[in-house]
Amino acid sequence: MKNIVYRTSGTCSQFIEVTGEDGKIVDVTFYGGCNGNLQGISKLVKGMKYEDVIARLNNISCNGKPTSCPDQLCRAIEQLMQSE
Repeated sequence: MKNIVYRTSGTCSQFIEVTGEDGKIVDVTFYGGCNGNLQGISKLVKGMKYEDVIARLNNISCNGKPTSCPDQLCRAIEQLMQSE
């Protein structure tokens, strides 16, 4: 099992903690941001393959910003994939 804490950029959340194993998300915790929505995203992606999460959430923007919490989750997963 691999775990990382990713420092976000350009979002209300400040950090994302991602745990993965065998190419799948085991757990995701967002620190800061819209608590209810981010809890929902965390539960929805549990058990999904890294690539499937990235395919669904990559490049989502928020309020005119070039990124969002879901997009930053993709960056965190990419970092997790590189560390495995």
